Amino acid sequence: MAIAVDLSTVLDKAWQDKDLTEVLAAPVSALKGVSDRDGELLKEAFNIVTVADLANNKYFANAAALVALSKATGV
Repeated sequence: MAIAVDLSTVLDKAWQDKDLTEVLAAPVSALKGVSDRDGELLKEAFNIVTVADLANNKYFANAAALVALSKATGV
């Protein structure tokens, strides 16, 4: 079963018609608002190359968990 999702708000135009597997393997600059230079800096600092690398990075995941905890507890 195929699920249609509008990714235009999170992906650059060139990546909006790609399937999820391609998007996850794409460079982080495929994300709307992330420049090629940002991608270079992420690679240098955290060895992040792909969208999946960014999502799976423990530091970003920890930060997201702290924000979710803050929202859940009203802090």
